[in-house]
Amino acid sequence: MKPRKWKTLATEAVYRTPIFDLHRRSSRHPSRGDRDFFVLEAPNWVNIIPLTPRNEVVMIRQYRHGIADFTLEIPGGMMDPEDRDPMSAARREMLEETGYDSSQIVEIGRVHPNPAILPNHCYLFAASGARRVQKQQLDTNEEAEVVLVPIAKIKPMIASGQIRHALVIVAFSFFDLYNPPRRPRSSRKKRE
Repeated sequence: MKPRKWKTLATEAVYRTPIFDLHRRSSRHPSRGDRDFFVLEAPNWVNIIPLTPRNEVVMIRQYRHGIADFTLEIPGGMMDPEDRDPMSAARREMLEETGYDSSQIVEIGRVHPNPAILPNHCYLFAASGARRVQKQQLDTNEEAEVVLVPIAKIKPMIASGQIRHALVIVAFSFFDLYNPPRRPRSSRKKRE
């Protein structure tokens, strides 16, 4: 038997925070009946991979309260109501968190961060030619330092667990799809 969709009957906000709202979603299934589910309503998110002319990724080492420790990640965050679109939000986050900017930004992907409990998207971008143009402009609750990492070291850092933020790893996966490795041309000798 094929899986069937649940029909949403009602949604009610049961708790609100500055970052997300917790909603109770009453739903009906054709064979399972009525049930309540809890969903975290959050704005869309953005992540951006800034790459300098020297092929260094502009990353941040940032304190994260969820794990009570530092993570190594790319700039990113929530879309603000005043952001025109995901790309402008990504550029704003890059500027604020690192002080780097680029006018060469492309979207490389979009994912659902956790579709079991979150309906939002995370938009993924890459910026080439990133250059430092200002000081960091961190929020009062952000604790972060800029770290330049050669692009060639990213995969080993993911493999060794130095980079563990799931959305950062996803962004680099899309980056690899967008920028496949170049194969050297074969130097076959002409047959005589």
